[in-house]
Amino acid sequence: MTERYVEVPGARLFVIDEGVGPPIVLLHAGIADLRSWDALAPLLVSAGLRVVGYDTRGFGRSPTEDVEFSHRADLLAVMDALGIDRAVLVGNSRGGVLAFDTALESPERVVAVVGVAAGLGGFDSESTREEEAVEKEYERVDKADPFDAAALTAFEVNVWVDGPLQPSGRVGAGIRDRVYEMDLPLNEEGHVTGREQRLDPPAASRVGELRCPILVIAGELDFSGVAATARHIEANAPNARAEIWPDAAHMIGMEQPERLASAITAFVEPLRPWR
Repeated sequence: MTERYVEVPGARLFVIDEGVGPPIVLLHAGIADLRSWDALAPLLVSAGLRVVGYDTRGFGRSPTEDVEFSHRADLLAVMDALGIDRAVLVGNSRGGVLAFDTALESPERVVAVVGVAAGLGGFDSESTREEEAVEKEYERVDKADPFDAAALTAFEVNVWVDGPLQPSGRVGAGIRDRVYEMDLPLNEEGHVTGREQRLDPPAASRVGELRCPILVIAGELDFSGVAATARHIEANAPNARAEIWPDAAHMIGMEQPERLASAITAFVEPLRPWR
């Protein structure tokens, strides 16, 4: 495995690159950084894939100035620096938003997309009554005065790791502690992430333009809107398939890395070789 920084306007992106074979780029969730792929990446390398992961700006070891920027441009800068013309993009949550946005803006660079509890820019769905109660409590903790970063982080771990309607501790302490460690710095006051330039028009209105093969995986223990997103993509993108796993929440790559690795490798196998 090699580690390096890629310079982009106003930021330095920390990148890991391991394995030999067709390239896959892993895009992390908004409560984590590239360490959330630590269990998955070696399994993909063992399957004969080149695995690239990086901390998006303001996350993990990628410091940024408070500047306007495009996550899509950052992703392409990482690919260019590593000599990757085309890649499969695997995106968890917010990383899924980035994967789909990039597939729309630069389709020539994207072989396929795997959405893992993925978001889709501009797509909204109705919450259940029980989920609305969780969302109200989420807002209360987030806007508490005085603000408590530790309390917000603990709440986010319960919601996103265990599941919004699941008992605290459903997922093992090792995973919960790791997400807490990654998420806490993101919630601390004064943390800088830059000012993102979002795709316009958003992806939700352009799903039919996503021509590449797509696999979207969601968990039934997550917010119901995540599965609704997966089904929306399956119904409207011409080459998309959704899988809804009954026993997973949001951080699927940490919770079920072996199963996810098997799903990814089976999905990309017919696409080999790509460069």
